[in-house]
Amino acid sequence: MEMLKKKEPTLTVRSIISGILIGILLTPCNVYSGLKIGWSFNMSILSALLAFGFWKTVSSFFKLRPWSLAENTYSQTAASAAASIISGGLVAPIPAYTMITGKSLPPAVLIFWVFIVSILGVFVAVGLRQQMLIEESLPFPAGTATAETVKELHEESQDSSSKLKVLGICGFGTFALKLINDLIRALPKIPLSSSPLFKKLGLLIDPSFLMLGFGMIMGFRPGLSLLLGAIICWGGISPWLIQENIIEINREQAFYFGDVVGWTLWPGVAMMVTASLASFVLNLFSMRKKKEKKRTTSVFTNKKFLLSLGVLTIVLALAQNYIFAIPWYMGVLAVGASLVLGIVASRVSGETGIPPIGALGKITQLTFGLLNPGNIAANLMTANVTGGAAGQSSDLLHDLKAGLLLKVSYYHQMIAQIFGILTGSFIGSFVYLLLIPDPKNQLLTAKWPAPAVATWKSVAELLSQGADHFPPYAQQALLIGCCVGLFLAVLEKFLPKNRLILVPSPASMGLAFIIPAWTSITMFLGALLCFLIEKKYPLWAKAFLIVIAAGFVAGESMGGVVAVLLNAF
Repeated sequence: MEMLKKKEPTLTVRSIISGILIGILLTPCNVYSGLKIGWSFNMSILSALLAFGFWKTVSSFFKLRPWSLAENTYSQTAASAAASIISGGLVAPIPAYTMITGKSLPPAVLIFWVFIVSILGVFVAVGLRQQMLIEESLPFPAGTATAETVKELHEESQDSSSKLKVLGICGFGTFALKLINDLIRALPKIPLSSSPLFKKLGLLIDPSFLMLGFGMIMGFRPGLSLLLGAIICWGGISPWLIQENIIEINREQAFYFGDVVGWTLWPGVAMMVTASLASFVLNLFSMRKKKEKKRTTSVFTNKKFLLSLGVLTIVLALAQNYIFAIPWYMGVLAVGASLVLGIVASRVSGETGIPPIGALGKITQLTFGLLNPGNIAANLMTANVTGGAAGQSSDLLHDLKAGLLLKVSYYHQMIAQIFGILTGSFIGSFVYLLLIPDPKNQLLTAKWPAPAVATWKSVAELLSQGADHFPPYAQQALLIGCCVGLFLAVLEKFLPKNRLILVPSPASMGLAFIIPAWTSITMFLGALLCFLIEKKYPLWAKAFLIVIAAGFVAGESMGGVVAVLLNAF
């Protein structure tokens, strides 16, 4: 059955404290990487490994009760909830709002906003658990993988001990290298061409283990698509823009990224948004056909649940009105839209493992942009509610899937999730404010490309300012980007999986137009390295590559945050 037997440990103080402490450790990693490349890392497996390794050592040394499978599940639920707090808006709509309006949220207001938006996702997940996990048995791949990892760890195999050692070595090694790079001496980027123009356009290899790790995680097709996008954008389009004097360049700069990205983001954003929305619509039609004969039940008919949801709706509507001057009725509409689109995001994530948060945010931006033209706050922050709810809902459902397979209490997982969200709201907001005290001047630069911010900001500006906002020829580039994104999304949907390698990923290609070329190139090298190792040593690769990549990502991102702290103090 789902629930634990009475003799087995339930939710313990040490499991919650472990989840909170690991969440404090891992949340800065996702904030850092989200501002760097617009992506976050699923921390469920990493947090389970860290908790198991710590408590196994401590329990043996101090003769404590062994760390149980249930405790590890609750701990990783809290930690992953904290680390996924960036879906509450910290690396996309919130900095975009500040860049456009010049208004910064006070720390206490920021923490409250991120927390209340993320809590809405918990309500959506609770309402969908019965239907998606019990009746339909959707796979929720990340949750299934977490459950298998936790089972393997508690079998205490030699393989699990080796994974912990590899994780520690990679994490501490990249942490130390990042501190050396940021505090003592920066590692030079390796040029791919002797041309001064190509160097200034970023056609270099960046010795970053964070980017290498992300490339290993993302896979070969997205990595190759990033490389293709970087070559087209920074090796083809950008030199043409400069040579034809279409954009103004400060030629005294070390890199031209900041001047050029204001133009290239338009085709890049168009490609990503169009492809995401097209995939979203195509998936809706597919799921509708699958659902036609299925019965739908959920807790959404429970009176206590509906009462609690009503109270939360009022709180969120008042918060939107007080903080951003959004009319109360639009705030209520935003919560309603969050419930509907959160359901869709959770289903897509349950089938594919990837929640379409960006696409859902754009739907809300476009909808409220039409309802209230020119209102930047309404455009961005209602979409923030939708994206935050969708992100936390899909995250919790992955954790609930793991809990279902491991036969632990989902009520206890919900409690752990709330503790994690509270932790992430405080730590994530603090790290964001520490790293980016001046979003207008720091973001959309070579150091902080923040592609998610660029996407949300450009859509909001387009809806509020119209065609006059575009630089020369950018409207034509946007239309071309839309066509390319739509075409590739349709190919992705209907081509057999074994032929997808022949089709560039429109999301990855579009991303390459918004981030520095050296980031795309290094991520491609990570994907290529992973691909070659998988071909040569498939069993070893299956066991250790994800652990190595996790170590690279966690180590360098934590090193970057610590370096900022040391420089500040």
